[in-house]
Amino acid sequence: MERRTCGSGHRLLILSWLLVSSVSGLQSASVAKRTRAFRLSTAAWSASADVESSASTGISTFKAPQLEVDRRRNLAIISHPDSGKTTMTEKLLLYGGAVQQAGAVRQKAEQRATTSDFMEMEKERGISISSTVMNFDYKDLRINILDTPGHQDFSEDTYRALAAADNAVMLLDAAKGLEPQTRKLFEVCRMRNLPLFTFVNKMDRPALTPYEIMDQIEAEFGLETHPILWPIGDGERFKGVLDRLTNIVHLYQKPVKRGGKAEVVEIPLAEEDKLKELIADDELFDKLLEDAELLDGLMNPLDMDRVMAAEQSPLFFGSAMTNFGVQLFLDKFCEMGTKPIGRPATVQLEGKKKKAESEEPELEMVHPEHEEFSGFIFKTQANLDPKHRDRLAYVRIVSGTYEKGMKVGHSRSKGGKKYNLAQAQALFGNDRSAVEIAYPGDVIGINNPGNFAIGDTLFTGTSKIAYPGIPSFSPEKFSYIRNPNPSSYKAFQKGMDQLLDEGAIQALRQRNDDGGGPLLLAAVGQLQFEVVQARLESEYGVESIMEPIGYNLARWVDGGWDAVEKADADGKLFGIMVVQDRWKRPVLLFRNDWKAASLAEEEKYLELLPWSRPPSFDE
Repeated sequence: MERRTCGSGHRLLILSWLLVSSVSGLQSASVAKRTRAFRLSTAAWSASADVESSASTGISTFKAPQLEVDRRRNLAIISHPDSGKTTMTEKLLLYGGAVQQAGAVRQKAEQRATTSDFMEMEKERGISISSTVMNFDYKDLRINILDTPGHQDFSEDTYRALAAADNAVMLLDAAKGLEPQTRKLFEVCRMRNLPLFTFVNKMDRPALTPYEIMDQIEAEFGLETHPILWPIGDGERFKGVLDRLTNIVHLYQKPVKRGGKAEVVEIPLAEEDKLKELIADDELFDKLLEDAELLDGLMNPLDMDRVMAAEQSPLFFGSAMTNFGVQLFLDKFCEMGTKPIGRPATVQLEGKKKKAESEEPELEMVHPEHEEFSGFIFKTQANLDPKHRDRLAYVRIVSGTYEKGMKVGHSRSKGGKKYNLAQAQALFGNDRSAVEIAYPGDVIGINNPGNFAIGDTLFTGTSKIAYPGIPSFSPEKFSYIRNPNPSSYKAFQKGMDQLLDEGAIQALRQRNDDGGGPLLLAAVGQLQFEVVQARLESEYGVESIMEPIGYNLARWVDGGWDAVEKADADGKLFGIMVVQDRWKRPVLLFRNDWKAASLAEEEKYLELLPWSRPPSFDE
């Protein structure tokens, strides 16, 4: 079947950014075995002999082989907290062959920790606080999984990960259905036209009926669902699922070994006598036959064009904890998920004069088949290896081929300046493996000496490519952070600099403060402050004290300091705190939304914005 690739809350800000984007317990031996397998799979990337390069053809081109583009799939997993997202990720890794035993979010003595939640605070609290990238080979495909935080305080990290995704799976708790964070994240996916798969998890517990969940999704989202895996019972009576595409019933037994794969019996739906005997529950057997007939008669057919256009969502039921339906979902995703798609970008010959700031930039689609390499940074991370105090930038490759040692341009740098990507790493949680070649759809980690920020574009060729930036969202929590031990000043300063580079929090200071005054942190949620303190202590060995202040809204003044001085002279900034960001741009802090809205309306010359982006190096 031919598939059509799609083209191109945190309140109004999220929507405005998305509109721009849419247009524009293994033991050491087991760990070693998994790591070796991981390195072997990444080394396989280097086996392609059809990559054109200057060395083989004499022509400078980084065009990716179509075969490598076609076999890539990436998938972002989103959900409300405690819907089983990280457990689902672990089981996908298990069935994908990337691990031999799935980790547990809250592990017992004989269980290993999860691959995606590797920070100490994530292990202690049993929550995801940072998006994680994992990749593996499965059935001749290269799968990239983006596990995202569910808690709203870390939603900014989730939105950034979704910018790098081509497909998303929305996990629902079968007993709760749609929840607040699910609703917000669905809107993000819809604005980006991401093909959305729905997996109703925790069917091994008492659940809403499948029809109730389908009605919720259609009533609230206006999204038609098409059941692929249909459940047989729930709670203690959850027997398995019907694959409606093949009419084969999959009956499960819990795995003998904790974290292992479930035992499965497959039987055609047509073999009713045998099926009735195996289900051993007359009520469930009769309900299965009734549901199968009803769905065949009433449901619209599966339409992959509509799935790719985010108008229809393939629906799956299962239990990640007990492994019921996980491998079937993985198999179906490999068949249905879209391969890497292009992104809108501004493309301009280097050295050509830029358009006036008032003019809207012209966007054109850069496809994976584009002859030059391009990719954008959607995440930065410090201390994946605490022994080396490293910093990585996560790059989603959009077009072309990454080759070790290639030189790239940078969207915020002056024309002609190039950066040498001496090495890149494939990512698997906090494990890494050197990679010499990578293709569109892949996510690679590159060393970040401090020049790369979230939203930056890297590219080769004579045309400067810039994908729409990923802004920092408006913070709602503000607190001074202080170092109580002067002897650890250098470690404190280094830790803060690296954590700020990750973009999880922002730093503000009084105007004209070059670093000697108090540091004011700004965050979307309170938990982000706790993460900063915990990481300062665990990764840098320094203590810190937080002192909250009574403001709950920030606006950047695009009109500059002259506009701020005019408003101040006119008495318009009473009760408003004036600070500067790390690039010395003016920021106003408000105590309520009404004050911010009225000032923006009355003093339009201030040009208030609810977000910020890193400035160009030549600004």
